[in-house]
Amino acid sequence: MKAQRFVVTGRVQGVGYRYFVLQEAQRLGLAGFARNLPDGAVEVVAEGGESALAELEARLRVGPSFARVADVAALGVEPRGDQGFHIR
Repeated sequence: MKAQRFVVTGRVQGVGYRYFVLQEAQRLGLAGFARNLPDGAVEVVAEGGESALAELEARLRVGPSFARVADVAALGVEPRGDQGFHIR
């Protein structure tokens, strides 16, 4: 089990980005959360298998149709043992 924290910048708030992340994370069987940050970015913390996390990162770089992703910064973190994926 691995965990990663992603900070996604660009036009990612008000465009359904967190719901997009929820669907992708559930499809990949990942646990964690997505939330808006005060600076306009979206934070995603996900844990699961290495290949699923890599696929999630690739999908985060695309986003839903109305989003415009400028950057995705990734940082390895300690797994927290979350159950399911949630929007905060």
